[in-house]
Amino acid sequence: MSESVTSDPSDRHSRPKRIRRRLHAYRQSRRDARSDRPPPRVAVPSFFTLMNLFCGFLAMTQVLEGAFTMACWLIVLAGFFDLLDGMMARIANASSPFGVQLDSLSDIVSFGVAPGFLIYAYVLEAYEPIGLIVAALPAICGSVRLARYNMNYGSSDTDDFEGLPIPGQAVALIALVLTAENSSWGAYLRLDHFEVLVPVVVVLAGLMVSSIRFDAIPRPTVASMRNHPQKTALFVVAGLLIVGAQELGLLIVFAVYLSYGVGRAAYQLVDALTTPTPDERLP
Repeated sequence: MSESVTSDPSDRHSRPKRIRRRLHAYRQSRRDARSDRPPPRVAVPSFFTLMNLFCGFLAMTQVLEGAFTMACWLIVLAGFFDLLDGMMARIANASSPFGVQLDSLSDIVSFGVAPGFLIYAYVLEAYEPIGLIVAALPAICGSVRLARYNMNYGSSDTDDFEGLPIPGQAVALIALVLTAENSSWGAYLRLDHFEVLVPVVVVLAGLMVSSIRFDAIPRPTVASMRNHPQKTALFVVAGLLIVGAQELGLLIVFAVYLSYGVGRAAYQLVDALTTPTPDERLP
């Protein structure tokens, strides 16, 4: 005896409706998941950030080839892209937590790992294990400095940074390598020797995690230039000096930049120590 099963016509008609409801719910969940993604305009500064990262990667490949001068200029180019991504983010009003994190990840490669790898292969490889530890300091201290910056991002709107910016210490290091490679007086100063390079690396790494404040590059806006005309003029002169004098310009500019930041901090400390507190002024 055979048993025949007949389907309910209403069930056949309701099945497409259930599928459509489920498809709608799936699409809605996908839209909710995409709500945390950065807006499309973030792609403009992010392109320059990724070019910064790419230049850092290329610099390390050049170090492996022994092309130290090319590696140095690729790190300088990474700094140029790092400057551009900040400008484009302000122009496009595309600042976002995504951009901040991507910028930090790129910076630690281009200005922490790449310079450390460069000085390791250039001088410090022959002095292990001390050389290996010193070569890791730009990446280690740079990571701490970037993490601290990200924690305080957006909490204050100042024209300076707490601690030496990681691109600054990277360019200071490559200025030494470029000068040692391409100028006779650089060799005379023994810039490519262990006893000179190690103290420089340690000091620069310490400045990154210090509380010393260093000036930021003025924003490319009319209001910023009007509010800081002298600082804007100084940075323009510094840029022209780097373009014109190349490695010598890099060395001079960052020597002045570091000396000004450290000297100002030392002056403020001495002033604070020599100025009586309100309690001491009371009879």
